[in-house]
Amino acid sequence: MPSSAHDRDGVVLFAHGSRDPLWSKPMEAVAARIAADRPDLAVQCAYLELSEPDLPQVVRAMAAGGVARITIVPMFLGTGRHAREDLPQLVQALRAEHPGLRLHVQQAIGEDERMTALMAEIACTPFESLVRH
Repeated sequence: MPSSAHDRDGVVLFAHGSRDPLWSKPMEAVAARIAADRPDLAVQCAYLELSEPDLPQVVRAMAAGGVARITIVPMFLGTGRHAREDLPQLVQALRAEHPGLRLHVQQAIGEDERMTALMAEIACTPFESLVRH
């Protein structure tokens, strides 16, 4: 647990974004779950384009709020161009803007073995209910 209010950890759920306001509901639900489960963490969603807030806005706000370490979680199923090129460029600029801030970028969430297993389980759920009936 952080030692002071000025030494907090933060999590940014980074997604593509969409013009459709309903698109961000699952991302916001994940953020709400993290906030409920881990009240010690600052958590917020950020978007690459088409939605607000963007990553620089969120990182600036977290840094101003005393967050010292931020983990950025790419909410992508795979490491495509956005995770491979756009995100590293954004993070490089943010590191230059906030030299005392520790920024860590996780792998794309869809490439985590636990997510792969969960998606496979969800995909097979209709078959499980057929077997029971």
